[in-house]
This record gives sequence, structure tokens and C-alpha cells, in this order.
Amino acid sequence: MTEQQLDEMLTFHWKRVIRRTMAGDDAFLKGFVVSIARHAKRKTWWPSDKQARIMRDLVDDLLTNEPNPVLVEEEDAA
Repeated sequence: MTEQQLDEMLTFHWKRVIRRTMAGDDAFLKGFVVSIARHAKRKTWWPSDKQARIMRDLVDDLLTNEPNPVLVEEEDAA
């Protein structure tokens, strides 16, 4: 995992991963996502290989199972 990939994952996806995980029943994943969020605040923190793999899996799962957004077009005012 590159620094850019980690930054993108934490900036754009991790909050949604946390919300989705907290709605589930898996105690391990709940602790894991909160722990990653806490540790990621430290500038010197870097995920272990196992943490990075789990993080990628969670984000990939989020992105593949999230419904596509529906765009609403404005009607022209007449």
C-alpha cells in the first residue's frame, strides 16, 4: 500500500466503512475499524500487512456493494 492509497482510503472511504461496520454484528470488525481510525491520527502510523489487507477488503466490499447514486436533474422553471 502506498502512502497515497492509504491517504485516499482514510480520507474518502473510512468514515463510511466505520458507519457500515458499526451497523453490523461483528465485534472484531467494530473494534478493528475504530482502532484504525484512532491510530491513523498519528503521523508515524503505518498499517501492518494484515491490517492493510483487511482495510482493502473492507473498502472494496463497501465500493462493490454500495448502490450507485441516482442523479436528480432539475426541471427548467417555465
